[in-house]
Amino acid sequence: MRHRNKTAKLKRTADQRRALLANLACSLIEHGRIRTTLAKAKALRPLAEKLVTLGKRGDLHARRQAVAFLRHKDVAKKLFDEVAPAAKDRPGGYCRITKLGARMTDSAPMAIIEWVDLPGLDEADEAPVAVAEESPAVEEAPEKPAAKKAAKKKAAPKAEAEEETSEAGEVK
Repeated sequence: MRHRNKTAKLKRTADQRRALLANLACSLIEHGRIRTTLAKAKALRPLAEKLVTLGKRGDLHARRQAVAFLRHKDVAKKLFDEVAPAAKDRPGGYCRITKLGARMTDSAPMAIIEWVDLPGLDEADEAPVAVAEESPAVEEAPEKPAAKKAAKKKAAPKAEAEEETSEAGEVK
């Protein structure tokens, strides 16, 4: 039974697990979004949210605690300067986990963990949606591959002939 066993061990010793989660947290802070296994994302979320809470506090002791966990001063600086101010009005729930499905090689469930309030990520999410809305409602039947190859062959000689005439025009 797993009563009162909250920590996911991830098949690692305590030191290896702490190092793994610190590296995942650094990557999340640095990039804003990472793709990892679902178990690692679920283990990372509480730690990342505690780091944002430290960032919102912003005092010297909180900075030292963040650097002690992350072991990278530049990543801790980004946490306090960019990530925490973006989440200043949110009382909690700073991370979002989106399930992706199984990985091709070993069928491990994959997920994306990202910040909810980070401004740079919203623009990237909206671009594919805008492209999807512009697509025509009625889809045409796709061309056969043989027809596409024939069309390319016909277009290629015309393009070469136009290049030769333009070169000949420059020489004269």
